[in-house]
Amino acid sequence: MMHYESSDAKYMENIKEKYPKGFEAFAAFDGAVFSENDHVLSKKTRELIAIAVATTTQCPHCVEIHSRGAYKAGASEEEISEAVMVSAALRAGGAVTHGWMAMKFFQDEANSG
Repeated sequence: MMHYESSDAKYMENIKEKYPKGFEAFAAFDGAVFSENDHVLSKKTRELIAIAVATTTQCPHCVEIHSRGAYKAGASEEEISEAVMVSAALRAGGAVTHGWMAMKFFQDEANSG
């Protein structure tokens, strides 16, 4: 597991400098998704989704940024807690459904001989 500090974001400049075209495309995409204008989903909803995804993908920078964004967008601690638990349930559910596949392949092997 990596150790994260907010100040680590300064290293983003290295990526920006070494691959500006890719970085600019990412920044434009991210900016469009999280801009204030022209969205069906509210800013708060988008931030809660981002927290859920960030906890699942284990992106500490994303957790920090979107938790702060959710606060600014009016989310409650209860809403953040629920988003995190939805994320946890989906992550656990993914493990269970991969378990189904393990059983399928095991049984396929057992039945082939």
